[in-house]
Amino acid sequence: MRPRRRHGWRMHDPSPSSPRLDVLIVGGGLAGLSLAVALGRAGVEVAVVERTALNMTVAPEFDGRVTAISYASWKLLQAIGAWRHMEEHGEPILDIRVTDGAAPVFLDFDHRGLGGEPFGFMVENRHIRLGLLRAIQDLGAVRMICPASVEGIDARQGGVEVRLSGHGSVCASLVVAADGRRSPLREAAGIGTVGHGYAQTGIVTTIAHDMHHQGIAHERFLPAGPFAVLPITGRRSSLVWSEKHAVAAALLRLDDAGFNAEIQRRLGGFLGEVRAEGPRFSYPYAVHVAERFCGERLALVGDAAHGIHPIAGQGLNLGWRDVAALAELVVDAARLGLDVGSPLLLEHYDRWRRVDTLTLASVTDGLNALFTNDIGPVRLLRDAGLAVVDRIGPLKRFFMQHARGTVGTLPRLLKGEAL
Repeated sequence: MRPRRRHGWRMHDPSPSSPRLDVLIVGGGLAGLSLAVALGRAGVEVAVVERTALNMTVAPEFDGRVTAISYASWKLLQAIGAWRHMEEHGEPILDIRVTDGAAPVFLDFDHRGLGGEPFGFMVENRHIRLGLLRAIQDLGAVRMICPASVEGIDARQGGVEVRLSGHGSVCASLVVAADGRRSPLREAAGIGTVGHGYAQTGIVTTIAHDMHHQGIAHERFLPAGPFAVLPITGRRSSLVWSEKHAVAAALLRLDDAGFNAEIQRRLGGFLGEVRAEGPRFSYPYAVHVAERFCGERLALVGDAAHGIHPIAGQGLNLGWRDVAALAELVVDAARLGLDVGSPLLLEHYDRWRRVDTLTLASVTDGLNALFTNDIGPVRLLRDAGLAVVDRIGPLKRFFMQHARGTVGTLPRLLKGEAL
């Protein structure tokens, strides 16, 4: 009899020889590793499948990738025991200043207005990754299967069997797709996405400057899109520069002197002389949201579930919110002796995360449309809005809480509480 397919899963009889886990995470990026640490710390049997070989040393050269870790995500990293491994590499975000081109008004978020703790931290991705791997090493309870890739998934009674290249098969009650924007697991499960591209390319690089940034993150809205200067360790900042595709391509072709001059022209002189350091990256902006965040014994997290405009710097933080929600549901179910891959649990996860994700995707989409509109009346209205928010204390504090990721019903990890 031919195997039956359910959303890409093939139905077979159980294979008693395959090791059994509670959760198998496919994808060893920052979201996948964070989930593994959270679950392993709480006693859940978990393994991670990763395509690349495991490397327990930090990459010797800075590759330019930096993440703005929100206050709530920082609490999560503390709660799972990973922050201590990356703390020395973090630069606190003490102030956020939002300006609309050359307009004289600006919005200033000062961390002292919320009790003195920072809005978050800027950390190079290489240090976040190593910190998470060291947290896994501390636990000694998370199985890392690498290098390996998924060759097929077969539904079993009470679970699924995942066939891996070069590593046999593993059975699990729940499979988590943390395998990126073009997630093969999402596609195999028949889960589509909705979204669209933007007429913008993001240029990402690191700049050095003569004057210290004082922990201030600058978000300057220019007609082509946001121009963000984010503080990192030393007299350096991470630059996220939005331009139309053709302009971005021309900028990337410039020599170092020409590229530095274009940065200086847009940035002004408040940081003194600036110069790009390290590689230049570029990528087209787009938004995508999975039609559902779960399938048969499958949960999507991180880029496999969503990708949003970087205007608010919330991409990975949105993934950490997935991690916190899913970890809480799985741990609570496991402690009650319930099935961690049950339809009820996964439907709960889907409802919890979709509302937050769709809201943030819509907000960032709308902000980009608003601030790239250079029509005079629209420009006047948004500048008036910035001035109003800056002057009304309760409203300003509400937006500051949003910047820290502490608004709404939060999972325990995002409040710094243990599972």
